[in-house]
Amino acid sequence: MKMLSTLLWTLLTIVAGYVFLVFLLYLLQSNLVYHPASELPYTPDLMGLNYEEVSFRSEDGKDLHGWFIPHEQARGTILFQHGNAGNISGRLETIQILHQLGLQVFIYDYRGYGKSEGTPTEQGTYKDAMGAWNFLTSEKNIPANRIILMGRSLGGAVTSWLANQVKPAGVILESTFTSAPDVAADLYPVFPVRRMIKFEYPNKQHIQSITEPILVAHSTGDDLIPFEHGKRLYELANEPKRFFEMQGDHGNGFLETGEAYRKVIDEFVSEVLENEKTNKQQ
Repeated sequence: MKMLSTLLWTLLTIVAGYVFLVFLLYLLQSNLVYHPASELPYTPDLMGLNYEEVSFRSEDGKDLHGWFIPHEQARGTILFQHGNAGNISGRLETIQILHQLGLQVFIYDYRGYGKSEGTPTEQGTYKDAMGAWNFLTSEKNIPANRIILMGRSLGGAVTSWLANQVKPAGVILESTFTSAPDVAADLYPVFPVRRMIKFEYPNKQHIQSITEPILVAHSTGDDLIPFEHGKRLYELANEPKRFFEMQGDHGNGFLETGEAYRKVIDEFVSEVLENEKTNKQQ
């Protein structure tokens, strides 16, 4: 009888601990999705780049902050949506690579990140992206067909949504996921996360509606978002499309892949912008 009582008590303790962890995951899921940093310790001048501090409004009126990095002989403009951690100051290597490829770059912080006001939410990130697009097309007067949307990780989900609302020259999705519930199920397989999660970021739905040329890039060694997510997104994408296999982990795949990464971005940009130029002349 004593052994049975001990077993029951142990079982109840395990169940109670499991329920508590489920409850904790539910309450803290926003903190698990977004990891903003407010301080910007680095700026593009660290890379020898001129840049413009930009203040603009999200679609719902939030004050947002970003950097516009011009290029004297710009081939086109990249609107870059970053991942869920840090802020724009941690993306200087990306800015430098894109600038060296002859591109202007506009990179901004979502609400709650860096100098941008507010608290991040899924719908909020979408409204922020639309605000950034409006800034480029309305205030900078950059034609939509000279803008390429680019998003990494969480930014890929924001980018695929934006590509359904506007008409860019092309779309680049890097190291991103099929949906928030899918990646949550990969990360926490022992918990009923699909029933708990309040975020969707449905990349796999949004990508099917994108008609512009698209490049999907993912690393075989991605330690956060499995490689299969990138392959699935590519399968669902419409033509014209291209898949690029990177090397390295989730955060540094583009750096570890090195020259091959630069080459594929360069080729995609050239193809997309040349096609847009040809179509405009016809």
